[in-house]
Amino acid sequence: MSKENILQAAALIFQEKGYHATSMQDIADAVDLKKGSLYHHVESKQDILFALLNEALELILERLEFVAEQNFPPEQKIRQATRAYFSFLAENPSLSSVLLLEYRSLEEEYKKLHIPRRDQVDQIWQELIAEGASLGVFQDIEPGLVSKIMLGVLNWTITWYREDGPLSPDQLADQFTDLFLVGLLTRNNR
Repeated sequence: MSKENILQAAALIFQEKGYHATSMQDIADAVDLKKGSLYHHVESKQDILFALLNEALELILERLEFVAEQNFPPEQKIRQATRAYFSFLAENPSLSSVLLLEYRSLEEEYKKLHIPRRDQVDQIWQELIAEGASLGVFQDIEPGLVSKIMLGVLNWTITWYREDGPLSPDQLADQFTDLFLVGLLTRNNR
């Protein structure tokens, strides 16, 4: 049994039951371990939650940093970042659910470590938006506000997106991007 197997099982259970309703026994049962044996792999339920949040952030940051480094026009960077972010959510529903809904369950010591990492995601979006504004492609709108609106819309998709739906993740991401860009682009660039 690996820690990764335990984390995957825990993510599924957290998604289904929520962090607080999940016991260590639930996680042990899911991976066919005795509860005592589970503690050879993880220290606590908080340790599991924190590891899941870190894993999710690492995957998202890796994708967004790759897009930010590309030499694309600002509107293309926003499109590619939206695709990268939404594809993460679609490909990792349990991990996404834990990241977006269960971070509030972190104890203070873990929150102090988590929040700055989470803020890095928002910072990348803000930089992409500010870059477009500085080049005169986007309106001069507060990047922090735009970032929060974009992430709010994208994050909420975890409640309704279905893999068997009529649109692929890229098609959905492109439609979101089209809606955002109409609002972001200056009148001359529409």
